[in-house]
Amino acid sequence: QLQLVESGGGLVQPGGSLRLSCSASGFTLDDYAIGWFRQAPGKEREGVSCISSSGGNTAYADSVKGRFTISRDNAKNTVYLQMNSLNPEDTAVYYCAAKLSELILSLIPLKYPYWGQGTQVTVSS
Repeated sequence: QLQLVESGGGLVQPGGSLRLSCSASGFTLDDYAIGWFRQAPGKEREGVSCISSSGGNTAYADSVKGRFTISRDNAKNTVYLQMNSLNPEDTAVYYCAAKLSELILSLIPLKYPYWGQGTQVTVSS
């Protein structure tokens, strides 16, 4: 069974950094594009960043460009989201999701059939 597990969330002060990890079990990530999404209370789930199966292509939401960096280590079966210069608007549950790789990257949640359980990120002083 395909499983994704997020880790690395927590409480951080504004301006701080966190690195989220998305690990896979039951399958290898090599053939999958991975997306990071987030959902704040009362808001819809939104795409944050995604990366192609090879890691050669990435995409970011405008709200996180220049602050977040997505990367992957297929040897470790793990995808990372480095988040810098965090602000309170980044507070949300962060999810990683997987879909078989396609030529076009997507930040649309419905495109991804496999999801983790999420990890809470809270940015507050």
